[in-house]
Amino acid sequence: MVRSAAVGLLPVWAFLRLDLRCRWRSLAVLSLLVALSCGVVMAATAGARRGGSAVDRLRDSNLAATVLVAPRTPGFDWDRVRRLPGVEAAGTMLLTVDFHLNIEGVGTLDGEDYWYPVGDAELTRTVERAVVLAGRLADPTQVGEAMVTESFAERHHVGVGDTVTARLFTPGETDAFLSGNVLHAASGPRQPLWIVGVVRSPAMNNFTHHSVIMTTVAFTDAYRANLLGASGHRVDFAAVRLTHGEAGLRDFQRRLAQLTGQDDIQFQNLVEEARDAKGITGFERNALLMFALTALVASAVVLGQAAARYATAAAAQLRVLLALGMTRGQATAAAAGGPALAATVGAVVASAAAVAASGAFPIGTAADYEPAPGRHADLAVLAGTAVMAVALVTAAAALGAWSAFVRKRVAAAPPRSMVVDAAYRLGLPVPVLIGAQFALEPGRGRAAAPVRSALIGAVLGVLGVLAALTFHTGVADAAGNPQRFGHTYQIEGWVGFNGADFAPTRQVLDAFTADPDVVAVNDTRVGVATVSGLPVHVFTHQPAVAGRPLPTVTLSGRMPVAPDEIALAPQTVRETGAKVGDTLTFAGTARAPMRLTGVALVPEGGVSYAKGAWTTGDGYRALFPGGSFTYHQIHASLRSGANAKVVSQRISTVLGGQNAAKFGPAGLPREAQQLRNVRGLPLALGVFLALLAVATTGHTLTAAVRRRRHEVAVLRALGLTRRQSRLIPLAQAITLTLTGLLFGVPLGLALGWTMWRAVASSIPVLYVRPVAQLALALVVPATLLIGSLLAALPARRAARISVGEALRAE
Repeated sequence: MVRSAAVGLLPVWAFLRLDLRCRWRSLAVLSLLVALSCGVVMAATAGARRGGSAVDRLRDSNLAATVLVAPRTPGFDWDRVRRLPGVEAAGTMLLTVDFHLNIEGVGTLDGEDYWYPVGDAELTRTVERAVVLAGRLADPTQVGEAMVTESFAERHHVGVGDTVTARLFTPGETDAFLSGNVLHAASGPRQPLWIVGVVRSPAMNNFTHHSVIMTTVAFTDAYRANLLGASGHRVDFAAVRLTHGEAGLRDFQRRLAQLTGQDDIQFQNLVEEARDAKGITGFERNALLMFALTALVASAVVLGQAAARYATAAAAQLRVLLALGMTRGQATAAAAGGPALAATVGAVVASAAAVAASGAFPIGTAADYEPAPGRHADLAVLAGTAVMAVALVTAAAALGAWSAFVRKRVAAAPPRSMVVDAAYRLGLPVPVLIGAQFALEPGRGRAAAPVRSALIGAVLGVLGVLAALTFHTGVADAAGNPQRFGHTYQIEGWVGFNGADFAPTRQVLDAFTADPDVVAVNDTRVGVATVSGLPVHVFTHQPAVAGRPLPTVTLSGRMPVAPDEIALAPQTVRETGAKVGDTLTFAGTARAPMRLTGVALVPEGGVSYAKGAWTTGDGYRALFPGGSFTYHQIHASLRSGANAKVVSQRISTVLGGQNAAKFGPAGLPREAQQLRNVRGLPLALGVFLALLAVATTGHTLTAAVRRRRHEVAVLRALGLTRRQSRLIPLAQAITLTLTGLLFGVPLGLALGWTMWRAVASSIPVLYVRPVAQLALALVVPATLLIGSLLAALPARRAARISVGEALRAE
């Protein structure tokens, strides 16, 4: 049986060797297409899987804490906490001079930098054991050793082996600060810090990704008076890991309250923060998966068409062998053998390229949580994609060959194209007519070529590229424009909390309105009311100066203008099921019916810009008659070009240093950062689709000259010149590209707009129809130029066709 099978394969191998020798260029192009397609799909899919699991893998690898506990009690006994049931480990860190540390040559670590003074040897060892990216963990017994995060190393251009010098405050300076005085420069002892490791941990990221330097417990003990003041009262907090994780948190809080008799201990749920981080990394993962899926679908279409075209051409030659006794199964295997071999080589190359590119993944926020950055081979993705690609190409080639064998050969001429007929009636030059015919009519017999797939490929190429660039324009516009998220203000401030103002509100408002760069100021009170059992943060839309209201982003309807009107944010609308025009009963400290007039984005002083409500000042007082509030804020909109930081400093100078109002440049919403992290993906997809379209069109033009060389030879025998022969592939390329432009441009724009509208609605963000102006301006000339360049090699081959050899071959 084995011998008979081997004998049956002999004609297959014989044809395959001949096919490889004669058509190796076509197989090389197919192999490159497979390598490009699979490489992109492999890299994106593996990167998505890696990024989506980064937070969990980091927490699993470093004994992550469950909760941060801050009793703010001097001399708190943490050993008693460690003995509580359900507590697996606890490591402490000092609360010191407002987390400031002076590093000579670096400056005061503040704002973007954090200093973590370790309180005991447990931290970084039994809990929050940092993942070492370079070097090692600091020795807790060494005063002069320190660890830093990647962000710190990059910001300050330091690394493992470098030394920085810390300048500490004197005990008196620390006491002065604790008494409320402002400190500017430290005059205490100097301590060299040798950086022994670059590390990463969830607690250091703390969802803010600040750069961090961490000193040892020996440093803390050596400079206790400098850190804590002459009194030496130690106040610290702890990272606690619970045996049952978040499920045991409520029981731990209860036991700790019973143990200490304190009900004001602050808890920071690190598992919940990890979920928030996973929400961001999940968005990035989904974006990469959508990129990979789109690339996979486009690649499947292109590779399937290319393999089918190749096998159909081989089938025309195999018909002779069928007549000599080769079975249809053998002929099908022979026709599909070349594409299968090319796909296998391409898949191997793609796997190597994907592993090489894996060092650039994960992207965005996930990169800050990746515990093992660098190259990584996701064998499941590599093997699965490779097998899928080889199977797809082999199946498409086999199906194309089998269809060619079972299809009856028809002698009648195929139907003519209306475009070709119109060109003939217009009396266009012969090369133009023949080129259009090659592009639009399949031909017949051995010269038949699948033009429909080539036309579809041209349309999909233009459509995909323009849709991707249009979508990219929408993403880039939203990511770089906070107003799309309702941030129509550039400065935000706080003047009150929990019903009490801690700053003279009127004075602050007057200072803002008097500044020449401020165009609108809103006196924003925020209270929590309930509607349909749901808590809603209600914001007042009340300008500090009549006639100069703060601009708002309204998605539908309008803003409220009467005391009994309200506008809800989009997520709140979905949660309540309300519609514009409905009357809802809100309950603050008083109950009041409110008519829903619109859907609008709100400031982020509550939960999210997509959750909350706007009402007028009178409407707010109807819900909160005493004027009570949870937060009292100020939102200021600046003229175009004004610098929010400069304006904030100028207003702060006007108010004087004793004013307790806190204000500064408004931060970006998390969703804007999410879009910034993935805004390069649509552009990369556009480039990928463009490369596929170029390769497909080039392959089509080359195959057309080879398969229809007999027709060109007949025309040459009838008087067609070499120069005219050169123009045939050019005319064919221009016909293909014009067809792609005619249908691809409007469909690409419509698809890009539809995709961005769907994404904008889901985020949510204000939808503004994106227009990729540069792409629209260049799409026609660029497509025609690329088509003309692709026709250069086929044109040269058409001009060099030997008339006698081509006719004898037929």
